[in-house]
Parts: sequence; C-alpha cells; structure tokens
Amino acid sequence: MSEIPTGYKQTEVGVIPEDWVVSKLGAHAAFRTGPFGSALHQSDYVDGGIPVINPMQIVDGKIHPTYSMAITDIAAQKLSDFRVSAGNVVIGRRGEMGRCAVVSAEEQGWLCGTGSMIIRTGPLLDARFVQRVLSSPAIIAEIENASVGSTMINLNQGTLRNLLVPLPPTKAEQEAIAEALSDADALIESLERFLVKKRQLKQGAMQELLTGKMRLPGFTGEWEVKRLGGLGVFIKGKGVTREQSISGSLPCVRYGEIYTQHDDYIKMFLSWISRDVAATATLLKQGDILFAGSGETKNEIGKCVAFVDDVEAYAGGDIVILRSENADPLFLGYYLNTAPINRQKASRGQGDAVVHISAAALADIQGAFPPLVEQTAIAAILSDMDTEIAALEDKLVKARNLKQGMMQALLTGRIRLV
Repeated sequence: MSEIPTGYKQTEVGVIPEDWVVSKLGAHAAFRTGPFGSALHQSDYVDGGIPVINPMQIVDGKIHPTYSMAITDIAAQKLSDFRVSAGNVVIGRRGEMGRCAVVSAEEQGWLCGTGSMIIRTGPLLDARFVQRVLSSPAIIAEIENASVGSTMINLNQGTLRNLLVPLPPTKAEQEAIAEALSDADALIESLERFLVKKRQLKQGAMQELLTGKMRLPGFTGEWEVKRLGGLGVFIKGKGVTREQSISGSLPCVRYGEIYTQHDDYIKMFLSWISRDVAATATLLKQGDILFAGSGETKNEIGKCVAFVDDVEAYAGGDIVILRSENADPLFLGYYLNTAPINRQKASRGQGDAVVHISAAALADIQGAFPPLVEQTAIAAILSDMDTEIAALEDKLVKARNLKQGMMQALLTGRIRLV
C-alpha cells in the first residue's frame, strides 16, 4: 500500500486533501426526472418548437438540439416542472453514462426529456464543477455499478442522491477547477476547428492541383492523357495470412490495410512478417503503387497507396502493384484516388458480394498527367499539407490526453489551484 502524502487523507472515494470532504450529491442538489413518455403525444411535436433534451442531444458537455425533437409552446407550458433553467445540470439517464451538460442562458426553458434528469445545485455547489465530476471516468464507473437495468443502464434519482463525491472546501475552488478544465476544452475545440479547416484546404488544393484547374507558378502547357498501362508494368502481391502478418520483423502491407489504415501513401506499417514468409511474398520497390484488388463495393474498389520509402517491404495477396516509370509515385498516390479515376475503377469492378478489379482493368484506366517535374511539385505541396495535418492531429491527441490527466488530478485534489 502506497504511503499517503502529507496533507492528504484516505476516504471512501480515494485519497483527497485533508480540507476536502466526501459528501452525498443529494445533500447539495435536488433532482427531477424527465416526464413519462405518456405525458407527450405525437401531436405535441413540431419542427423548430421548444427543444426536448434527450441523452443523444448531450455531447461532450454541450446540448445539441435536434430540430425535429421539439414540442409546441402549449405542450411545454403543461410540463413547466420539467423545463430547465440556466445553471441547471441535465444528465442522460439511459445508455452511455457521463452525458451531462450545464444549461446555458440560451437554453433556458427547454424541456428535459424522458431519458434525462435535471440536477438543481444548491448554493454550496458549482454547476460546472458538478458536470465535470459526473463526466469523469471514476464517477461514471460508480454510477454504472449502482444503476439498475439488466440490458440497459437506467440512472435513477436514488443513485445520484447517494453518490459520494469529493468536494473542495470552497465554491471558489470548485469554480477554479471548472474554469481550468473549460480552458482545456477551449484549446481542444480550437485545434479541432483548425484541423477541419486544414483538411478542407487540402481537399480544395487537391481538387484544383490534381485537375489542372490551378497551375503552380512556372508551369504551362497541356497535360497528356495516358492509360495506366502506359506508365509501367503491373504485378501482383502474394498471400500473407493474418497469422503470418505477426510472424517477424519485416514490414508488409495487406490489402485490407489499404482501405482502413492508409491514405494516398504509406506512412507506417502494421504487419510484420518473417524471412520465411517474405520468401513467398512480393518484394516492393520504392515508387510502387499498391491497389486493393478486392473490396465490398464497386465504389471503393481499387483504393491505392504509394510506397515512397527506400526500405525492404512486402505486399500480401489481393494487391495489384503498378511499377511505374517516368511518373512521380507520390503524385500518383494522390491522383489515382480522385473522383474521376475512382469512377473508372468502379465501372470496371467485377462481382457482387465481393468485388474484384484486375491488373488488366486497372491498366485500361485513363488520366491526364502533367510533366514529371510538375507532378513532383504538386506532390510536394500536398505532402507538406499532410505533414502539417499530422502535426495538428498529434497535438490534438496530446491536448486530449492532457485534459484527461487534468481531470483526474484536479477532481481528486492531487493538484490544487492557487
């Protein structure tokens, strides 16, 4: 058993600061379960009326109303006891626990739905702090253990009323904790918005650059229409079973990974084979383009990725490989996944339950290609954008992990705010 730090104490909910208390949530809050389903009739629902807050409308600590999930003013007036006020906490009672949000001034008067519950906090409790506590992993686990329902968790007032929560000695400290976590959320949301914008910019750049609608400075002249078969030769990958994909240390690409793990070019490997398995697989060459030869639908058949690194790696079965000459492989990785090329792939797919595309069918696909030097310049622009997007994705993951660590530390008092 680890030693309890100076200034802390062991309690029913774990180690907390000595000046914190463990209290039942019901000692500081009142609860109101949403109305029974029979309280509302089909005729009460209208588009754009008073929003009804059900669990699915509570996402990431915010309420997202559904346009069609709303009722008339008259129906809402009959259910005034179930309407929320600014500063209330609304929590989902069914399904995924931890869905809770603080009601804002703009959401004043909305209706708590059948699957939700209103928490009205007392003067010693900060609503934003309560929302953080109720959405923390430790408290969610307590709620799930205490909740009733054999096939679906059904949170009731008794469970919340008897829920033990650690509380700082002052409301000011509760508010400071909630504010710090709100700042972490704001950082995450800003990164998410920035990431969406960067992805949209890349998508726009691909549509412009890969079709020749926008030319990079210094490039002019017509693009040349060519068949893929005129770019090089096609070869096939050779089978690597699931068991063999974890048999060694040599990198390998399997066709299913092209659909699920790779986009445009291979950035990492997920399968690793032994030297014995490699002897019967297809050795890749830097610059190869790998097409998935099988798929579930014609619309997805033939997704491809470029193999751009100079490393020893292998291709498994159901992969068709274009070994190109006088073409930039990174450009091909981007270009051969565009909508005009994908439509040609779809038209050549064969089969229903499982769709296949052959090397001959791929070789017959046509595209418009700029000179090699322009291909390389376009690929460099898009690759730089990918690098920036990957850095933002990594930063977002770190911000989310940091927030999780902050929640654990702040809500237990392991870290105190001055």
